[in-house]
Amino acid sequence: MHGHGHHHSHEGKWAAGRRRHWRFGGGFGGRHGGGRFDEGGEDLMRARRMLAQGDLRLVALALIAEAPRHGYEIIKLLEEKTSGWYSPSPGIVYPTLTYLEEAGYVTASTEGSKKLYTITDEGRAYLESNRDLVDVVLDRLAALGDRVNRWRRASRRAREDQQPLPALVESALDHLRDVVTSRLESNSDNEASIVEVLAGAAADLQRS
Repeated sequence: MHGHGHHHSHEGKWAAGRRRHWRFGGGFGGRHGGGRFDEGGEDLMRARRMLAQGDLRLVALALIAEAPRHGYEIIKLLEEKTSGWYSPSPGIVYPTLTYLEEAGYVTASTEGSKKLYTITDEGRAYLESNRDLVDVVLDRLAALGDRVNRWRRASRRAREDQQPLPALVESALDHLRDVVTSRLESNSDNEASIVEVLAGAAADLQRS
C-alpha cells in the first residue's frame, strides 16, 4: 500500500513515546495530577495526538465489535467517553474504517449515503490478539473523561470563588471567547491549536 513504510515508522515513534509517557495510570494522575490547565492541558493534548496516530484502528474495531456502527457513531461514542474532549475528525476516522475494510477486519454495507460497518471473524481474531492494548487504551479514554470532568468541576468552583475582575480585563476575556468561538465555528479542527495557544498564554502569565 502506498506510504505503508512511512506509516510504520510513525507508529514506531508513537509506541516509543507511549512507553515513555504513559506508564498506565500515571499519565493522568502523576506529575500533572493537580489538573491546573497549563499542566493538564499539555497532558490532554498528548492523549489526543497519540490516539490520532495509532490506536484509533483498534478502538474503532472494538466499538464495531459491540454492534455494527456508522462512522459518525464512532466519532460520537469517542466524544462521550472523553466527556467531549476527544472528537476525532472525519478526515481521520473514515480512512481508518477504509483501512479496516481493506484488511478484511470489517465489512461495509451501504445504507443510502451512509456505510454501516460490521466486524468479521478475522476482525475479532485481530482484536483478541490485541486485547491487552485495546483494554489499556479504552481505560485511558475513560480516565481522560474523568479527568476532564474533574477539571471542569474545579474550574467552575474556582470561578465561583473568584473576586470580580476589573472591567477592562473582563471585556478582554469576552473578546477572547468570541474569537475562539468564531474560529471553532469556521473549522472544528482548530480546536487543538486553540488549546495550545490558551495553555501557552496561561503559562506566560504565570511566569510574568
